[in-house]
Amino acid sequence: MKTEKLLLNLLFIFIISSVSLVSCSKNDEAVTDVVAELNNEINDFVWQGLNNIYLWKENIPNLADNKFTTQDEYYTFLNRYNTPENLFDDLLYQKGVVDKFSLLIEDYVVWENALQGTSKTDGLNFNLARLGNSNDIFGYVEYIANGSDASTKDINRGDFFLTADGQQLTVDNYIGLLFGDNDAYTLGMADITNGSIFLNGKTVALNKYDFTENPILINKTIEASGTKIGYLMYNQFTRNSDLELNNAIAQLKSNGITELVIDLRYNPGGDGDVTTILSSMITGQFLNDIFYTEVWNTDYQNYFETNQPESLINRFTDKLFDNSALTSLNLNKVYVLTTNGTASASELLINGLNPYIDVVQIGTTTYGKYVGSVTLYDSNDFGKDNANPNHKYALQPIAIKATNSKGVSDYYNGIPPNHTITYETSSGAVYEGENILNMGILGDVNEPFLAKAISLITGSTTKSSNSSKAIGIHFKNVADSKEFTPIGKTMNFEYKSKK
Repeated sequence: MKTEKLLLNLLFIFIISSVSLVSCSKNDEAVTDVVAELNNEINDFVWQGLNNIYLWKENIPNLADNKFTTQDEYYTFLNRYNTPENLFDDLLYQKGVVDKFSLLIEDYVVWENALQGTSKTDGLNFNLARLGNSNDIFGYVEYIANGSDASTKDINRGDFFLTADGQQLTVDNYIGLLFGDNDAYTLGMADITNGSIFLNGKTVALNKYDFTENPILINKTIEASGTKIGYLMYNQFTRNSDLELNNAIAQLKSNGITELVIDLRYNPGGDGDVTTILSSMITGQFLNDIFYTEVWNTDYQNYFETNQPESLINRFTDKLFDNSALTSLNLNKVYVLTTNGTASASELLINGLNPYIDVVQIGTTTYGKYVGSVTLYDSNDFGKDNANPNHKYALQPIAIKATNSKGVSDYYNGIPPNHTITYETSSGAVYEGENILNMGILGDVNEPFLAKAISLITGSTTKSSNSSKAIGIHFKNVADSKEFTPIGKTMNFEYKSKK
């Protein structure tokens, strides 16, 4: 870990404390023949921030350094946009196609809390889906955060729900009903039988409050065929979880494990440095070798390559954030469980470890996010100190892509598994992913994903191998509850600014 780096916030996220850029800064606007007045100072912040650090700046003519010759021309351009959101969206590179991740943050306090794992939530993590072409949708529970409100209620992994506050969930109303301002709501639970879903009369009342989730949901040792296997389910790379991770790995090591399964099925990303730490815990024999390398826009990249080339390199470490020693397992193989919900920093772990050890990936193809963003505040150097007190807007533009030690990146379509988990429907069709009619208990040896890992480790087949043959149902995913958290599929890195 490079302690000389200043903290930024990759889901890749960076907090820039001091940015001295070769492109125009907050005080560099040309001042001649001023006629126009700026209607919205946040628009100025949006343009300046993207002009400075946006990864795809060169692809956006309106962000060119020589786009405006006078401040009057610049202000006239900004005044065309009624809201900062409209300007921000218009300056992104192929929004929703190439750039699916840059964010304009309305309240950076909420954002900062979310980076530490704290947000207003009931702790229920679920997917929303629909059967056939109906606009009606249903939810199915993936997991429940330990210690949350939902953990005290009669609701479990694999349960289904159809309504919220008595209203049928649809593609048109689910956002307001489930992710609106309501801190209390009631789910109408359901069953699926013979391909149809219907209410079963049970309701579950849930309450959202500020809650800090421990991203380590499960940490246990499993003995199978004489082999001790560590199982770690880790659901977000939060920066303040390095000590918890170290304690978890130390416990597994003290239990004498020789194999490790890391479950990242529902991990949407987080802090890139935590990814480096966890990868160093898994290994340990590659101290100071390159884990990943950062690639910035041309202005940044040219400066760093000339003046601070080491600042672009992130190496395996033997230290935690407080500089204490971390525990390493010195493994040459690790088993990783993945789904489409595995994104960002989770994919960085797989891609970064691949050149060094055998990463056996089990499940389905990951999400496909190899780029990271930085947090910019409305100040002269884009750091939080002396940020404009008139608003709490912050920018979270994509600024970096990460490559592993072999230069591999750009996995737009995700990282495919070595062993795909499938299920069959009553029609005989085969689909990839979790069978929502037979999800199993997380951490149980018969849970389909974990069972596959155990069978690969031990070379033996147990009754769990039959679980993948349980008849499932075909459905279409609509949304993942984690998409509506403040940080979504983000990743955090550290960044050393130019000085």
